Amino acid sequence: MTEKADKLRNIALIGHGDAGKTSLGEAMLFSAGVTNRQGRVEDGNTALDFEPEELRRLVSISTGFHQYPWKKHNVNIIDTPGDQNFFSDTKTCMQAADGAAIIIDSVNGVKVQTEQACEFAKGFNLPCVIFINKLDRERADFSRAFEDATSTLNPKPIMLQLPIGSEADFKGIVDLISMKAYTYADGKATVGEIPADMKDDVDSEREALVENVAEADDGLLEKYLEGETLTDEEVIASLRAGTLARTFAPVLCGSATNSIGVDLFMDFIVNTMPSPIDRGTVTGVDPSSGEEIEQAPDADAPFSGFVFKTVADPYAGRLSIFRVVSGTIGSDGQFVNVTKDAKERFNLLLKIEGKEQKPATGAGPGDIVAVAKLKETTSGDTLCGESAHIKYQLTEPLPGVISFAVSAKNKGEEDKVFSSLSKLMEEDNALNLDRNSETKEILLSGRGQVHIESTVEKLKRKFNVEVQLKTPKIPYRETIKKKSRVQGKHKKQTGGHGQYGDCWIEMEPVPKGGGFEFVDAIVGGSIPKTYIPAVEKGILECCEKGVLAGFPTVDFRVRLVDGSFHAVDSSEMAFKVAGSLAFKKAVIESKPVLLEPIMDLTVTTPDDFMGDIMGDMNGRRGRVLGMDSQGRYQIIKAQVPMAEIQTYAPDLTSMTGGRAVFTVEFSHYDEVPAQIAEKVIEEINKEKEA
Repeated sequence: MTEKADKLRNIALIGHGDAGKTSLGEAMLFSAGVTNRQGRVEDGNTALDFEPEELRRLVSISTGFHQYPWKKHNVNIIDTPGDQNFFSDTKTCMQAADGAAIIIDSVNGVKVQTEQACEFAKGFNLPCVIFINKLDRERADFSRAFEDATSTLNPKPIMLQLPIGSEADFKGIVDLISMKAYTYADGKATVGEIPADMKDDVDSEREALVENVAEADDGLLEKYLEGETLTDEEVIASLRAGTLARTFAPVLCGSATNSIGVDLFMDFIVNTMPSPIDRGTVTGVDPSSGEEIEQAPDADAPFSGFVFKTVADPYAGRLSIFRVVSGTIGSDGQFVNVTKDAKERFNLLLKIEGKEQKPATGAGPGDIVAVAKLKETTSGDTLCGESAHIKYQLTEPLPGVISFAVSAKNKGEEDKVFSSLSKLMEEDNALNLDRNSETKEILLSGRGQVHIESTVEKLKRKFNVEVQLKTPKIPYRETIKKKSRVQGKHKKQTGGHGQYGDCWIEMEPVPKGGGFEFVDAIVGGSIPKTYIPAVEKGILECCEKGVLAGFPTVDFRVRLVDGSFHAVDSSEMAFKVAGSLAFKKAVIESKPVLLEPIMDLTVTTPDDFMGDIMGDMNGRRGRVLGMDSQGRYQIIKAQVPMAEIQTYAPDLTSMTGGRAVFTVEFSHYDEVPAQIAEKVIEEINKEKEA
């Protein structure tokens, strides 16, 4: 098994949407003979994208998995989404990879999602290779794409190949190590001499390559500086060492759809990219002591692995996809879910091949496999054998940026909506389902409008449940601005015992976040001790629905200072009513105002859109807190009212052509400007009347 792990490559294809990741994956599968025809995204016949929502939108929504044999190696492809709506899945699935292939569109260059994916790769310490794709397209420019990568990406890109021809005349590649030309016809390469008109460029780039590679090895650098010629073997060995150490990222090129350069890219993966053995130990914690421990990818060690993805299937049940870190596992048996402290049995070990699952006889270090119908296990859990336990800490999903109020389209299906969405949340951990106790709405949050819409489509297809989406109500609150002193008196005479409760209260504002404070300041027994909690209860119940528009009243102090009682007619109920009457009068006299939630907004955008975004933010009553530069991107930090950014995800995409991204989280409550508060209160009161 250790020998097998040495011949294994787990490669995540990452980059911006429409860079050609899935097309490259399809070309690799076809070149290896795994598929009998090369799938095309436009034709809807790919092995890696197969969900109806993906085929309809022509975009990867969920990470696809497949494997192929190549030159006595096995390669697992992890084809990740490039659309920001589905980028959380990219991040979580990259944890299962040993290396990353960054796919760059030679027409559009490096986009913000490519940079973000590279940041994920940096966080996971993944060695990288860059593939500049679509060189056969109109306006394709290899040099521009390479410069773009050099100015924005880390580790440092170094050129390994040069294209022969451009756009429609692109026909092959010059390899700067072998110094051979590869020209292609129908996906098949013919090896020949370097074209005469490219000789000077090739010699120049070869010299730059040798210099870059020598920098990764002190011995080679000394040899190079002394003017000695480095052998191809020395260059290749240093190239691999520098790639594994993330000193640099080699740059290859080609056309996935025309299978130009794909075979050379596949050679590079098996020759240069890391195996699970190269990646070394994985750090976890001892679940009983909490101490850090390291686990080597050793087939003879106790079994351990982590679940990084779950697929919800209404018929087959939950499918848990995991990576084996250490030890081996058979085709059936049991293991311990250390995270949930539960034993799990499985009857069948599976290999994922696109939409199909094939039985596997066993798995060892580095293998990516799946089992179905585990009762307790979900994404992020650690699986271990009985003998030794370790717990791996997995990355958190990306936070949601947009929310919708979700309700059943058909009456009586509310429970079905909730249970079905819960199953989809197991599959997609970027989704979040929450009930807002103030607005009484069920809120579905995700990474963008397209993310939520595709979830709704999947809900109908998989579970036959239809829902309605609405813009969520804003959870406003109310507070007071000044101090007041009022009397709350409840006196009612019926035939027998009457009702009598009388209290005087002083109400005053407290600092933001102070909530509600009740002070018993009664002296001389003007109100008996037994009735004082009733006054507080009356105020508490009443403050849940404020006087302006029925929102909770917050950040105020009530001092119960005086009152009177009747020996026969007073009761807890009477003083509770008196307390609520006093509260309403006091709020009216204390200058009540409406509060709205203010959100912390961080936008990462290319310089080109700074003006538009700043202008738009001003129109949303936003307050810019500061700006930072990150390469060619600007990071704008601002505070904006929640009411103004409920549709910010699609608006920002429209404003920037999808080149800017943002995060948002709750900051605090603040007063709504008077003229806007009037409109809000008027609209809410109209709704109540309706």
